[in-house]
Amino acid sequence: MSLSNDQIVDAVAGMTLMEVMELVKAIEEKFGVSAAAPVMAAGPAAAAAPVEEQTEFNVILKSAGDKKVEVIKAVRAITGLGLKEAKDLTEAGGVVKEGASKDDAAKMKKDLEAAGATVEVK
Repeated sequence: MSLSNDQIVDAVAGMTLMEVMELVKAIEEKFGVSAAAPVMAAGPAAAAAPVEEQTEFNVILKSAGDKKVEVIKAVRAITGLGLKEAKDLTEAGGVVKEGASKDDAAKMKKDLEAAGATVEVK
């Protein structure tokens, strides 16, 4: 019996962040692939392209620091995650918010750093 794409997506949507990370690792090992984005060699056309200002930023939690409870509260406020998911994200680190505007990313970074976290915006 095979699963439809919708059934697979629904199953993944019901997983916690840690479960999804474990699934990705298992798929990488099973099929000998990597989920990392491929690195493309820049040719002359890429060098001649005009540089566009970045409009979307990712807020990445590097470390929760000493005030883990405060950081979990800040992560929950930013992401809307439940307590367990916010705790898992805080402990594992990773992307808190993707595609945020420059102002929103700066505010999130300020809030997380005020809570004691180490944060990077890319």
